[in-house]
Amino acid sequence: MIRRATVLFLAALLPLLAGAGQAQAAGYRYWSFWERDGSAWTYATVGPSLSRPADGDVQGFRFSVSEDSGDAAKPRGAAGFDTICAKTPAKDGTKRVALVIDFGTPGDAPSGEKPPAGRTACAQVAEDATTAEALASVATPLRYDSNALLCAIAGYPAKGCGEQVATDGKDSSPTETAGTAETAGTAGSAEDDGGSGPSVGLIAGAAVVVVLGAAAVWQVRRRA
Repeated sequence: MIRRATVLFLAALLPLLAGAGQAQAAGYRYWSFWERDGSAWTYATVGPSLSRPADGDVQGFRFSVSEDSGDAAKPRGAAGFDTICAKTPAKDGTKRVALVIDFGTPGDAPSGEKPPAGRTACAQVAEDATTAEALASVATPLRYDSNALLCAIAGYPAKGCGEQVATDGKDSSPTETAGTAETAGTAGSAEDDGGSGPSVGLIAGAAVVVVLGAAAVWQVRRRA
């Protein structure tokens, strides 16, 4: 009786454990592109190679692992245009674009790499320059993949490009990427709260396991 109840319990437990593993949804490790209006960051509607900022604009880049558009991490730092470009006087035939570059957290970094300290820069470029050109003027070397996806800013990270990773930061499928440079910048936005902790699915699964365990014990005692 005890052996049969144990088998039944384990049979019920295995699907739940499998579901708990699947609850660790995969995300993508990549550079996201942002625009700032006042103090609010919004995910850019086009990629940096299509965006043509105006003089006085503030734009940002953030390296992080995001499951989807809803949890994309925003650039950190409160410096505005007047602060970032304070030492760059206006010049005829050019525009000034304030850039905030956030290399992310150690938890978002690829294995063996350490994110540099965040930085700001005032790019003074031609009036028709794109954000990609502005970035290239202040944060080389940049690295792109064959689909024009921005892979690295100022050489970080040294390798990888929009690879799919598990939510714990470990690589899960390096062959899959976050998309092209023009589509990766249209996802959405959310606060970077560094969210952690068990998923709802995992908690629910654990609760069901407890119930099944209690039921198995009761069944054994009832038949004893």
